[in-house]
Amino acid sequence: MAVNLTELSLPQLEGLKTQLDQETEFLSSSIGQLKVVQTKYVEAKDSLNVLNKRNEGKELLVPLTSSMYVPGKLHDVNHVLVDVGTGYFVEKNVEDGKEFFKRKIDFLTKQIEKIQPALQEKHSMKQAVVEVMNMKLQQLHSQQASQSGTTKA
Repeated sequence: MAVNLTELSLPQLEGLKTQLDQETEFLSSSIGQLKVVQTKYVEAKDSLNVLNKRNEGKELLVPLTSSMYVPGKLHDVNHVLVDVGTGYFVEKNVEDGKEFFKRKIDFLTKQIEKIQPALQEKHSMKQAVVEVMNMKLQQLHSQQASQSGTTKA
């Protein structure tokens, strides 16, 4: 349903602007969260490149937490355990692991690409609302100025 912005009152325009602010904030936040997850998948996919015969048996640090590690040895360079969500892990060979992460990255890229136009549309709508609000405020000020000018005369 299309609404002519010039027909709305200033309080209605203010309410619409507030709503658009909230929607753009939500969409921006969603894109940010998707990008964070996407970055984690890219890092996971890239880390699979370390798994090759040359690195088999090499020592490495295994993270227990984000700030605590224990020494370990790279024993199996052909298989990995992939976190598929909700605490479930699936054993995959390295190539299947890379393919899994590639699918996840592609999916997230498509989701971001779907949200981006909606965000741009909300920004444009908000800009139009602000322009109409400014126009109405200028009209209001000029009316007040002309009324005060006629009152003084």
